[in-house]
Amino acid sequence: MDSTATTPFSTLIRTASHEQHTEAESSTFMGDMLGGRLGVEAYTRYTEQLWFVYRALEDGAQSLREDPVAGPFIQPELMRAGELERDLTHLRGEGWREGLEPLPATAAYAARVAECAREWPAGYIAHHYTRYLGDLSGGQIIRGTAEKTWGFDRKGDGVRFYVFEQIPNPAAFKRDYRELLDAVNADDLEKQRVMDECKRAFALNTAVFRELGEVFPLSA
Repeated sequence: MDSTATTPFSTLIRTASHEQHTEAESSTFMGDMLGGRLGVEAYTRYTEQLWFVYRALEDGAQSLREDPVAGPFIQPELMRAGELERDLTHLRGEGWREGLEPLPATAAYAARVAECAREWPAGYIAHHYTRYLGDLSGGQIIRGTAEKTWGFDRKGDGVRFYVFEQIPNPAAFKRDYRELLDAVNADDLEKQRVMDECKRAFALNTAVFRELGEVFPLSA
């Protein structure tokens, strides 16, 4: 029997992308940053790269609100671009946009997100899922490291990206989100394509970590 007919889609997508998810989490750059071995400049550069990706995600969301597939996932309480801008103002000052450019891997990542938003709403869900559920889960570890290592105030500017003030119960929100995934308006073939896109999303994220690791190699 086809497992996609009996297994919840939220389980399928998590299982299918487990290897790529683990690879992203275990990148050298992320390990060094979470271990407190990198300076605030590395955290700032990482935050800049996130801004490009979330601009693509949230610019694309505007045209998908009424889409029968992606529309249910467009929830204002998740939006992060404004919070990233507050963090970057704190980290870089009011002129933080001046000269700001994405790393090549970041540009490729943001371009793929934008392409899915324009042309393939179900594929957009894969990127939405990998980013926002990650922010509500592992992203909180990064927040804790930033507060402890670089002295950011809890819930203050510098870590606003990780503070979901409109989501008082993240566990319940994630449960509801998985129910949305399980009810997604797509057939089994399309769900398989979404799972493949989820793997691609993690691979694109890993490529960003790899390039950040080249910019901030840990001193011997």
